[in-house]
Amino acid sequence: MAFDIPSLKDSVHPDEWQLRLDLAACYRLVALYGWSDLVFTHITAKLPDSVTGGQDQFLINPYGLMFDEITASSLVKVDMQCNKLHDTPFPVNPAGFVIHSAVHEVRHDAGCVLHTHTRAGVAVSAQKHGVLPISQQSTFVLASLAYHGYEGVAIRDDEKTRLQADLGDANYLMLRNHGLLTVGKTIADAFLAMYTFENTCRIQVDALAGQAGAQDLTAVNPQILDGVAHASRVQTGGLGGQFVWPSLLRKLQRESPGYAA
Repeated sequence: MAFDIPSLKDSVHPDEWQLRLDLAACYRLVALYGWSDLVFTHITAKLPDSVTGGQDQFLINPYGLMFDEITASSLVKVDMQCNKLHDTPFPVNPAGFVIHSAVHEVRHDAGCVLHTHTRAGVAVSAQKHGVLPISQQSTFVLASLAYHGYEGVAIRDDEKTRLQADLGDANYLMLRNHGLLTVGKTIADAFLAMYTFENTCRIQVDALAGQAGAQDLTAVNPQILDGVAHASRVQTGGLGGQFVWPSLLRKLQRESPGYAA
C-alpha cells in the first residue's frame, strides 16, 4: 500500500522542516541497522523555540507505519499531552509517549529521545550486573549510564517521576527487562549514543556466550573510565553525533532515499 502524503516542506517553518528531515532520517537509520520493533518504540525530537514560540512541542512517529516508511511529512507534531497539533490522518500512540514526555519534561537539553527494544538491549537489561566494563564501547556508556526498574508497560503517568529521578543527568538509560534509551542534544547525538549503546550490549552478549560467567571476562581498568569523557571529545572532534551524521545521511540517500518526502 502506498501512502499519498502531501509534502509539508512549503507549509512549515524552515527550522521545523529541517528537524523533520533529520528525524525521518533517524527512523530510517534505526530500521536500516535492525533496531526497530515493527511499529513499536519511538524517537521524539523537540521543536525549537523559533517554531513554537517557547511552547513544548515535539515530533513523533505516525503510529502504524514501519520505521522504513516514515517520511519528513508524515511525522506528527504533538504537545506534552500527546495531542496532535496539525491535520494528519495518522494516529499517535499515547502510551508510547509516556517515557518520552517524562524525559522531555525535565531534561531541557534533550533535543532528541531515542528508545529501542533490540534483542541485545533487552538481554543485557535483564542481566543483574547490567553493563559490564569489558569493551571500549562500554566505557563511553558507563560514563553516563542510569537504570530504571521495570514497572510493566509504560502507560501510567505516575511512573514518570520515578523514571525522571532514575535518569537524572545521564544520557544513557537502561530500562530493566525492557530496552535502551538515549538522550541527545541533537538527533545526531542521540543516534550516535544509541549506536554505541547497542554495540556495547551486542559485544557483552557475545562475550558472555563464550564464557562461564562475568567473572571470566577481562574488565577495563577502572582508572581508564575516569578519562572517558575527555577521550570522547577528542575522538569525535568535540562535535558529538554531528561528526558522523553527514556520512550517515549519504548512506541513507543510497539505501533509503524516500525519507525526505
